[in-house]
Amino acid sequence: MNGRKQDTPKGRDSMSEQESKMLERVKKEEISFIDLMFSDLAGQLKCVTISPRELEDCLEHGKWFDGSSVEGLTRIHESDMLLIPDPTTYIMLPWPRHGRNAARIICDIHEPDKTPFEGAPRNILRRISEMSEAKGWFCKVGPEIEFFLFGSKDEGDYYDRASYFDFSPRDLGTDIRAVIVSTLEGLGIHVGMTHHECGPSQHEIDIGYSNALNSADNILVAKQAIKTVASNRNLYASFMPKPRSGVAGSGMHTHQSIFSNSGENLFHDDEDPYQLSTLAYHFMGGQLEHIREMAAILCPTVNSYKRLGGFEAPIYVCWGQRNRSALIRVPRHGKNRQESARLELRCPDPSCNPYIAFAVMLAAGMKGIEKKIEPPEPVEEDVFDFDDAKLAQFYIKSLPSDLGEALDEFEQSKFIKESLGEHAFNRYLGLKRAEWSEFKQSVTDWEREHYMDL
Repeated sequence: MNGRKQDTPKGRDSMSEQESKMLERVKKEEISFIDLMFSDLAGQLKCVTISPRELEDCLEHGKWFDGSSVEGLTRIHESDMLLIPDPTTYIMLPWPRHGRNAARIICDIHEPDKTPFEGAPRNILRRISEMSEAKGWFCKVGPEIEFFLFGSKDEGDYYDRASYFDFSPRDLGTDIRAVIVSTLEGLGIHVGMTHHECGPSQHEIDIGYSNALNSADNILVAKQAIKTVASNRNLYASFMPKPRSGVAGSGMHTHQSIFSNSGENLFHDDEDPYQLSTLAYHFMGGQLEHIREMAAILCPTVNSYKRLGGFEAPIYVCWGQRNRSALIRVPRHGKNRQESARLELRCPDPSCNPYIAFAVMLAAGMKGIEKKIEPPEPVEEDVFDFDDAKLAQFYIKSLPSDLGEALDEFEQSKFIKESLGEHAFNRYLGLKRAEWSEFKQSVTDWEREHYMDL
């Protein structure tokens, strides 16, 4: 490591019960390879692999790695970082490696002195979650992950021509979705529902409700699993928000609730017309208040903004129940189903980093509760049909029109800087500014087609 010896952080006095059980499972399941997984700032899954004989030492001292080689982490002169395994995330992988069993553990990123690194996405979400839980607010989320299956990455040819809720044999994805569900369940990820989406070769997997940190872990692993299952069948799974023009893009609608420590859904109120509590309205008010500042995180790519504004992908900042053009929807739930009271935020897409996306969503909701921010009146009409006068009548703002505008909102936001911390805020802004600058200087096929003969 950079040609110099590292001081090893002091070990602990004893091993936790969870760590002991994990070591027993590694032996019992005859694991030969252990993948230590983590996320960079952009949300890409990263990994280093160790042998089982290294695991006990790794649990005590961590595993050194070069943080400067990972997007958005550290600078080259402060590159040494530690991976600290989270034993609660251990699971045997369903894909043997050279005939031998492999397992994965999701890791936290720490400084050389073993203090949590403030710029690590998982640490950011854990910090925000702990702030919420200290107030008695336990956030649970349920993401709906949409994606496309193509015959190949380069050609982008459709695997099937089915539509919304179609079934076999028209939906050629029925069998592969069954394999994906079985794989995810084997990885400890509960799947609530799966179906064909409205676009050709477009599919949806709904991940079961869980706490924010566990859900973010699940998204990171689920995307990798979906890509692996597709690749094993000579297909290419893409989570690009808008891979083809003229068809629906892929979103990641996220259902959110706040529960008490005893398990009561604090978003529910039987007396309210929408069956929402005051706390839920204030949570919603906070998200609507800060949504333009959050856009660069929830919709983080140049391509994200080509999805918004069509095929029910929201662009207007409003809320409703029956209205699927609204940014936040209040799904109906049956009588005596108080646990199902929730808010569905519809603008995030699957290209986002789930850790920092859930972190700012929760932080915005908390701001709303603390400041008692009231949301505007609900809108139950199709907002896409509104003209400028009607939008003004309802005081409806819109999301940023492109990544550049979103980054301007992001850069000016004290709320975002406070939520992410200065390190992650500056690194993320620099990363995305570079992406936007490169895009603005690129020449597209559309431009060549329309302007070559001028």
